[in-house]
Amino acid sequence: STLNLLITSPSGCAVEIFVPDEPVVVLFGRDATLHCSFLPDANFSLAQLSLIWQLTDTKRLVHSFADGQDQLADQGGGYANRTALFYDQLPQGNVSLLLRHVQISDEGSFTCFVRVQDYSSAAVLLQVAASYSKPNLNLEPNKNLKPGDLVTVTCHTFCGYPEATVLWQDAHGNNLTENITTSLVANEEGLFDVQSILQVVLEPNSTYSCLVRNPVLGQETHASVTITGQHLSFPVVALWVTVGLSGCLLGLLGALAYVCRKKIRQSCEEEEENAGEEQGGQGDV
Repeated sequence: STLNLLITSPSGCAVEIFVPDEPVVVLFGRDATLHCSFLPDANFSLAQLSLIWQLTDTKRLVHSFADGQDQLADQGGGYANRTALFYDQLPQGNVSLLLRHVQISDEGSFTCFVRVQDYSSAAVLLQVAASYSKPNLNLEPNKNLKPGDLVTVTCHTFCGYPEATVLWQDAHGNNLTENITTSLVANEEGLFDVQSILQVVLEPNSTYSCLVRNPVLGQETHASVTITGQHLSFPVVALWVTVGLSGCLLGLLGALAYVCRKKIRQSCEEEEENAGEEQGGQGDV
């Protein structure tokens, strides 16, 4: 939607300027178009147009156009080679500004000054945003865990803007609000790296989810870690050791059974031989 500013000049002519009534949201590093337009008269000539874009608060010059061409001698250094107008659309009253490779420092209010016969102005708000990376989760300690242990789950996400909302949830979607510490650090470009730490007493079959929400983009990214009761009571290493010992034990039992059976068979054969010899001796008498 647009905001229509109606300004009446002393001659009775009405000058209309159209700007968005909502902030212009642009992704970090992309190009932004700050929309501004007016309704020219039928006999409008481009030589009549004077246009100035400047920062609303500091009055710093962003872009200037007069006498049918750009006037950039006094342009702020941070905007050199980064601004342009839609020159082929100027005769139709489109005085929008193209701002290339938007940085966090560009965020703020820009004022569009238009003069044909009279000056009119309106402000456009630029909001910069950057998507956060998918969170990384770290568990400490991460082995030999058992129910009742105090564990620390750390959630990391990087290079987002503006400040993120971080939410922790359990397996049932209930918010975890106790013992949470969240910190933000801005890098050289002004983007935020976020670290959120959850301390919790471990329960069997526990799931912990970290949800990171960008309030401007309305985007949400998350990661979760699940610790099952099997892992708690039987760590993987211990499980393989147990399987190996069980195999060895079964092998020993099998060998022992084989030896016993062999001994028993030998004993039986010896008894049969002895019995046969005794019967033979009685027959000779």
